[in-house]
Amino acid sequence: MKHIERVCDWALQSELEMEYHNTVWGRPEHNDRQLFRMLILEGQQAGLSWVTILKKIKAFDEAYDYFDPKIIADYDEEKVKSLMENAGIIRNQRKIRSAIQNAKAFFPVVEEFGSFDAYLWGFVDGKPIINHFKTPEEVPANTPLSDEISKDLKKRGFNFVGSTIIYAYMQAIGMVNDHLVDCPCH
Repeated sequence: MKHIERVCDWALQSELEMEYHNTVWGRPEHNDRQLFRMLILEGQQAGLSWVTILKKIKAFDEAYDYFDPKIIADYDEEKVKSLMENAGIIRNQRKIRSAIQNAKAFFPVVEEFGSFDAYLWGFVDGKPIINHFKTPEEVPANTPLSDEISKDLKKRGFNFVGSTIIYAYMQAIGMVNDHLVDCPCH
């Protein structure tokens, strides 16, 4: 019997999710600005579906100054108000303020570790964790490692970084490859 490859089930919901699955998810990311961007977007996604974020990605990039942490760290109340009025993004004041707080917390980490990349990837000795899940049900929502990273980020002043958000983040930036074994991206 011939083995048939299939993509991860969640990616079959829309073209946007399929493109994201095929080009981003599970691929190691090492650019600090992209790592920051994905951290903010994962926090924005909390309580929502990922496709909601994907549909708004261009608006997010424009509204959040292409996720330049230097600019975001200096956002004032006027900018918060303008973001709250922007129908193209998630208009949740806690999430908006979280992006600002996380931008401020980003720089001490970069100063201490040389880069955000070195900090994050240090948790996995610079190598992705390759899992070998056969079914979507096997993929965890969080792990002891995501618990550890979440706790450390919170200690460093980050928020919207609970363990489940962090595990999704780890998947998104390729620290963890959770593509199912039958998926060509595995």
